[in-house]
Amino acid sequence: MKPRVIGANVVVSLKSFYREKSAMFFTIAFPIILILVFGTIFMNQDNVRFPLYVQDLDHTSSSALLVKGLERNGTFRITQVDPALDARRYAKDNKVNLVLIIPKGYGWSLTQRVLLNSLDASVTFTYVYDPGSSSASTKMRLLKSAFAEMNQGMSGKPPFILSADTSILTKKYRFIEFFVPGVIAMSVMTASLSGAVTVNAELRQKGVIRKLSTTPITRTDWILSNLLYQFILAVISTMAMLLVSYAVFKVSLQINPWLFLFILLDVFAFGGIGMILTRVATDAESAAAAANAIMFPMMFLSGSFFPLEMMPGFLQTIARTLPLYYVNEGLRASMVAVDHMTALRYAAIIGMFAAVAFVLGILATKWEGGK
Repeated sequence: MKPRVIGANVVVSLKSFYREKSAMFFTIAFPIILILVFGTIFMNQDNVRFPLYVQDLDHTSSSALLVKGLERNGTFRITQVDPALDARRYAKDNKVNLVLIIPKGYGWSLTQRVLLNSLDASVTFTYVYDPGSSSASTKMRLLKSAFAEMNQGMSGKPPFILSADTSILTKKYRFIEFFVPGVIAMSVMTASLSGAVTVNAELRQKGVIRKLSTTPITRTDWILSNLLYQFILAVISTMAMLLVSYAVFKVSLQINPWLFLFILLDVFAFGGIGMILTRVATDAESAAAAANAIMFPMMFLSGSFFPLEMMPGFLQTIARTLPLYYVNEGLRASMVAVDHMTALRYAAIIGMFAAVAFVLGILATKWEGGK
């Protein structure tokens, strides 16, 4: 191994990267855009307020108090619907997914129940909703929960079952702080796998790989210089993402040596896969297609963008066989939960995978394989 040759090849690669504006965009700018978009969407998810359209057919002080109570709850932004309108037609014409109808006689029934203690007095609220809207279902569940609390309060009996929340973490974290480590792992995977495929496949197709055998650079020097180049790009991209996350969203993530170890293992694991693909594929186009076939399912099945618990059981089982899952969970264990033993366990798993992929990648890279 010749460090001077490796360093020279890394410098050449970095200069070529600087000249490729599209490569710079997808390596650095695109992950930052993902963080900004999703971070903005979910920044205030704990304080989200749903739009709620209410048609008050009772039009009494009691119904007005009910509407104000729903608004003060902080969950809904109330919009009043004219009682003279047909609620179904109004919902269709204005693309409204839920209209709550307070029926005529609500105030009288409430008086009968509260003041006269008449257990027979009741009222039925109507939901005019779009069954194809997931947010409509969410709003209906929230309304039913609020009305259940009101019923409990009017019964005069305290609830039998209470609940208390206790987090396993010492500090409450937001969605963005769980999202950023996943984007880091995903972007490093994408850059390493695509970079290995692009460089090796194109140079092999052009006959450059075969000509390298006549130069002082060895196969080991060539592979290590390319992986070192990918590692440097990954660190630059990660630092850019973290700077934006800290500056824009004020994230609370721990930066420690585990971050750089998982980046390194990520590069070796997927760089090795890329080298294997360029040996199996016959040309650059088919190698790139094979890389995409590996990357895109792994992005969405490994928990980079959303928790695994949201997926069916069989998909969760598949996810736990994918290397990116262990990079995601390892980064979250070290940056969010600061659980060093869990981080060590995930590092050991992805480390074994990276070692196997790297060795197979070296064996697959042959100077004589080019044209």
